[in-house]
Amino acid sequence: MYKDIVIVSAVRTPFGRYCGALREYDYFDLGALPMREVLSRVNLSGEDVDEVFWGVGDTSVCKDVYTPVAARQTLLKAGLPPETPSVAIDKACVSAMSAVHLGCRAMIAGEIQSAIGGGATSFSQEPLIVRGLRYQGFRIGDVKMEDPLFALGYKDFNPVSVDTDNVAAEYGITRQEQDEWALRSHQNYGRAWEEGKFKDEMMVLDIPQRKGDPVRLDIDEQYRPDTTLEKLGRLPGIYGCKGVTAGNAPGLNDGATAILFMPRSKAKALGLEPLAEILSMASIAIKPDRMPEGPAFAAMKALEGTGLSLDDIDVIEINEAFAAVPLVSMALMADRDRGKVRALREKTNINGSAIAIGHPNTASGARLIMNLMYELRRRGGGHALAAICGGLAQADACVIRV
Repeated sequence: MYKDIVIVSAVRTPFGRYCGALREYDYFDLGALPMREVLSRVNLSGEDVDEVFWGVGDTSVCKDVYTPVAARQTLLKAGLPPETPSVAIDKACVSAMSAVHLGCRAMIAGEIQSAIGGGATSFSQEPLIVRGLRYQGFRIGDVKMEDPLFALGYKDFNPVSVDTDNVAAEYGITRQEQDEWALRSHQNYGRAWEEGKFKDEMMVLDIPQRKGDPVRLDIDEQYRPDTTLEKLGRLPGIYGCKGVTAGNAPGLNDGATAILFMPRSKAKALGLEPLAEILSMASIAIKPDRMPEGPAFAAMKALEGTGLSLDDIDVIEINEAFAAVPLVSMALMADRDRGKVRALREKTNINGSAIAIGHPNTASGARLIMNLMYELRRRGGGHALAAICGGLAQADACVIRV
């Protein structure tokens, strides 16, 4: 259990749909938006940040593909001093949560007193790849181009959707349940947005256009208010899946997140109000084809030593890498007890999650933390648990208190 590490500011961009409103943002400029804003909101300068920990999963979208030092270029774009150390982290979807975790470890070790953790992803700027020309002596003929987003996953393993489909079937989770959870995500998001719940965490962007006035983006583009079970039911499975479809999975999204955190004593010295306390964090890994189980194991590990049980947790978010992920993880956390599963579902993903919000993967982990933090603050306090899975069955979890 951590001692007195607090969040003092947290913000994110709206998440853009694939090739949507954020498609033309340079990768470093996109990440600099919340990195700059998270300091501006508490009237701090970059000199007050000891280190930046930044989720960066795909450097091919950067203008400097080869060792772009993306965390460093982003912090420089954001106006932080050039003396600021930084770390770029590639743990796929868990990257931004792991960024916060590594910052907490550095604080516990006494090496730093403040940090920004977060990340950025731009699926829209993903290039097509041509391999082998350098040494094959190409002179004439057709060139084969590779799309890294097709059958998204890892070349030596199944697509992550296929592994998820297989594990969901083992747990007896049907296509119908997955579609129902996807619909719930959109419905919960819609209600939360109408109630203004995302205004605390989401910065509004006025996006310049080549012609005409800027376009204002103040909502996550992935959200589809016209989603119905009938529409979801008509979608085919992807890559041969029986349960996983494009409708009960998140999109390929663009966006960035940033969290500013520090020991309580540092916050007091700077005159800052703690928004939440980070009680515990955990990073785990399991067999690479068991990804949907990861958030459950990470969550249970994060709870160890806090003195808390699942009954003590007021709100939970398990990232919807697919609808099957929270469904599998909740079943595992509840020992497949149907009553306990129902109780968990009632307090899980109450504002929607990645299916409706979007999943710019190396930014999402920090989004879970801030969404739960602001939810607890609206409630007047409590405990929250965030959990997220990532590439080849890694997972992170975080317990916070307000």
